Order: sequence, then C-alpha cells, then structure tokens
Amino acid sequence: MAQTAPRAQLRTQGRKAYAAAFGTRREGRRHPLVATAMVLPLAALLVYAFGGWEAVVTQASSVGVMLGR
Repeated sequence: MAQTAPRAQLRTQGRKAYAAAFGTRREGRRHPLVATAMVLPLAALLVYAFGGWEAVVTQASSVGVMLGR
C-alpha cells in the first residue's frame, strides 16, 4: 500500500507533461459549438437506429412525462 502514492504522483505528472507538450487541457468548459458538433453525430445515429425523427420525439416526450415535465 505504501507504494501507491508515488505511482499516482508519477501518473499525474505524466498527464501534465502530455498536456503541456500537445497543448491540450482538461479544465474549463467546452465552447457550445464544439459540444454541438460532438453530439450531432450521435443524435443522427439514434434517429437512424430508432426509425426516424417521430420515434425519437415520441420517446423523448415519454421520458419528459415520466420526469413530470
């Protein structure tokens, strides 16, 4: 058990070095357009998988009713 703290610290340092080297960051919020671009392919897949827009709207409406909206 005494060995776990140094390993965790090394992993954290490795992540910080990677983020610094490649200019990535994990903090803050995403821009709304980036979030939209990430969600749209999944939304299109769900529309296709569940048989069209009306089926998706029906399911969303049912969930909304269940949640009390």
